[in-house]
Amino acid sequence: MAPRHFDRDRVRALRRARNITQSELGEAVGVGDSTVASWELGSSAPDGEKLPVLAKFFGLPLDELFPRRAGDLPDLADLRCDAGYSQYQTRELTGTKSSGPVANAERGKRRLNEKFQEPLAKAYGVSLDELLAAQERSFGNEVPPQASSSAMPRTVAEKITYLLEHSYPGTQTPPSDAEIAEAVNDHAGAQVLTSDGACALRTGDDTDLSPIVTEGLAELFGVSPMYFQNDDAVARQVVEGLRMLAAVRTGAVGRVATRGLGPEGMSDELLAFLNQVVEEMADREVPGTDGPGH
Repeated sequence: MAPRHFDRDRVRALRRARNITQSELGEAVGVGDSTVASWELGSSAPDGEKLPVLAKFFGLPLDELFPRRAGDLPDLADLRCDAGYSQYQTRELTGTKSSGPVANAERGKRRLNEKFQEPLAKAYGVSLDELLAAQERSFGNEVPPQASSSAMPRTVAEKITYLLEHSYPGTQTPPSDAEIAEAVNDHAGAQVLTSDGACALRTGDDTDLSPIVTEGLAELFGVSPMYFQNDDAVARQVVEGLRMLAAVRTGAVGRVATRGLGPEGMSDELLAFLNQVVEEMADREVPGTDGPGH
């Protein structure tokens, strides 16, 4: 977690400069005057969700009044606090009777169900990809630059490159252009793609995918053919599945196999199942070995 820095001396100075009593400040942010007094004495600090309320009260930007250390990036709890929500209030955002789904994700226990992701991203004022990146930080995973929203694979070339870079962990070697063409041709039962053609698709020199080539690529990489269409939702599901499997740094986990899923790409059920498998494998991993225990 990358908490913001609370400077009690500055808050006290701002309050006094405006001739505001501790009681008045407490009323404005929803706490008692004794709580404000303890903040200013340094015996306690505000809950994270109170910081944006304080910043707004003093008319200062949140990042200016309560900055994070340079280079620190937010996790899920940080995003919630920056939006001014308590964990208890997330029940209304997710439409559930409990704050458990958000609490578990913030603690790195269970990832958010996909149906909660869009509502939370909207409430927190961030993109879906920013929310997912913050979630990975809550699970203690470093989020590589290519996982950011600016690098979500969208073109055919980006999608092929993403699979080549992320579907072959450890010592596995991704296929060459010639091997890609051979696999597609084997699927088609005829020569429909050359090595140069595969290179052109991978580099973006050619963006025209025929249905048969699309099917061959999907079979080779183990994804839904819809991944290669103009459908960000399916691409995001594939990326999320690969991220989850990448969290297990063992040689026992290979590629994501999603054949037969239909146009939806990875279903909610499959994503939940993959998440459970990842957690179980991590629990069973034996220190000093190359893979999970048996």
